Amino acid sequence: MNEQFFGLSDTGKQRENNEDLFIAQQIHGGKFILASVIDGVGGYAGGEIAAEQAKAAIIDCAGKPFNEAIPMLAECFYLANERVVAERKHSDKYQEMSCVATVALADISTNQFYYAHVGDTRLYLFRDGSLVKISHDQSFVGFLEESGRLSEQAAMEHPRRNEINKALGFESNLDQHADYIEIGQSPFLPGDLLLLCSDGLSDMLSSTEMISILSRSGSLKEKTRLLIDMANEKGGRDNVTVVLVQNDKTPQQYAANKVTESVAKPQPVVKQLEQPATGAPVHRKRNNIAAVIFAILALIFLATSIYLYRLPPVVKIIVPAKKILSQAEIKLQQIINNAKGQSIILTDTSFAGPIIINQPIRIDKDSLVLKAKGNIILQCDTGYNGPAIILSSKCRHIVLDSLSFSGFTTGVDVTGNVLSLKNVRFNNCKSAIRQSFTLADKKYFSGQLPVLSLKADSLPVKTK
Repeated sequence: MNEQFFGLSDTGKQRENNEDLFIAQQIHGGKFILASVIDGVGGYAGGEIAAEQAKAAIIDCAGKPFNEAIPMLAECFYLANERVVAERKHSDKYQEMSCVATVALADISTNQFYYAHVGDTRLYLFRDGSLVKISHDQSFVGFLEESGRLSEQAAMEHPRRNEINKALGFESNLDQHADYIEIGQSPFLPGDLLLLCSDGLSDMLSSTEMISILSRSGSLKEKTRLLIDMANEKGGRDNVTVVLVQNDKTPQQYAANKVTESVAKPQPVVKQLEQPATGAPVHRKRNNIAAVIFAILALIFLATSIYLYRLPPVVKIIVPAKKILSQAEIKLQQIINNAKGQSIILTDTSFAGPIIINQPIRIDKDSLVLKAKGNIILQCDTGYNGPAIILSSKCRHIVLDSLSFSGFTTGVDVTGNVLSLKNVRFNNCKSAIRQSFTLADKKYFSGQLPVLSLKADSLPVKTK
């Protein structure tokens, strides 16, 4: 049995601590190889703690018996997210900690691998000298690169390359968000190599540079070290983590070469035609030449089919087109989710410019006053048709004070009669407020719906 996996993490040249972690180990008696790269989100305190919580959760969950790999990997991420969210609640210092992660489960015996992914860590498949990026970066710059609007080099140098839309810890219950985790599977053929890495590698090395190292002879340990060393030589701006997993079985030998030899030797046939017994040699020669040409074309078709079979198949991946979130709306949602009291004050120094909304801001609190100081505008993004704010059925008394809504189909979607407005403006909104009521099933009701009392003013009401 040859070397099958190896992982390594390095602090890099510009960071003082390492918020990356990795997993590279056999599980279930060696039947599977579990590999993962976990990266604590920079800019928030406790990124390394979030990564530790996620790593422990993944190992615990994957270590239990399971029947199907895909649901098990989803459960790993649900558990990791729960632990990160729970840890955030225990400490005021780490209320915004989170991490991103990619997990691969390789089954060498069946030549398959399964994966789950959230954030901008990456999973690549290296096969026959080609490097295919399997995971999709859940980030604004990643979307631009994969849609062809940015080249790989431009994406690596983009000032917003480290902004992410999804991470473990951003949402409370991932099992309620069907498209949050990217999950898939693909053949893992003999000789194939999986590369998992943090953005400390993918932001520093191009795919061509990765291929140049992965194509070399040498052990997985040597290749891992070379990848990290090259990232550090080019600046090492971030922590660098690499895990390699190889299907070390002998690659299959296809029969295409033998077919080529038998078809490419027409000399004996031609020899017989040089000494014909009748006057019809020319006719026979033409027929045989046509047969050779047909055989060669058939060979080309066969070789092409074999090559296409060996390429990685199209893996079913969910990439929601309307969930490329801006940092401002992510920040606003986090402020609301993490609010301890019943009042939040938003300032235009914290939110410079309009808050572009691609996904509704949800409020699930019993009571909340959301007050703006300065010019705070919620602006509908192009192509988005949903509401700016959704008040769930958990809300009992919500006050919106001095906010502005611009360009929405619906400004606020509210259940019941729980909303109070003060100095709120709706600019070019088709429906300012959409109100619904939840009533018990199969009951008889009598009465009159409550009426909202609204007063329009040309100037804001002065606050005492």
